[in-house]
Amino acid sequence: MNFRIARHTNDLTRITAFYTSVLNFEVLGSFENHDNYNGVFLGKKDLNWHLEFTTSDSEAQHSFGQDDLLVFYPTSREEYYSILNNITQSGIALQTAKNPYWNENGIMIKDPDGYRIVISPLKVTS
Repeated sequence: MNFRIARHTNDLTRITAFYTSVLNFEVLGSFENHDNYNGVFLGKKDLNWHLEFTTSDSEAQHSFGQDDLLVFYPTSREEYYSILNNITQSGIALQTAKNPYWNENGIMIKDPDGYRIVISPLKVTS
C-alpha cells in the first residue's frame, strides 16, 4: 500500500522550502493549474509515501490540535543529525509536546503552517 498525506497551504513556496531544506525531503513532482490547484509532492525517492501540498484561490483553513502530529524516524545517525543541524541553522524553535512521550523520545517543531512535527531518534541505527 502506498500512502499520501495531502494538505492545503497558503504559501506553497515557503512550505516546500521548509520540508526540503529542514527535513531534507526531495521534490518528487509538482503540478500547476490542475482544476485551479497548484501542488507539490515531497518525500524521499523509492519510499511508498509522500506529502502533497496544494494551493488555490481558496484560503487554507487549518484546524489541528496539539496531538495532531507528523512523526518522522530518521534511519541513520547522519540523517538525524543533519535534520537537527538544519533546525538549528534555520532558527526554528523547539516545541513542548502535550504528550510527554514525544518530549522524551524526540524533538518537536512546527512547519510554516503551524503543523507539529516530531523527529524521533528511536529508529536511528547506524
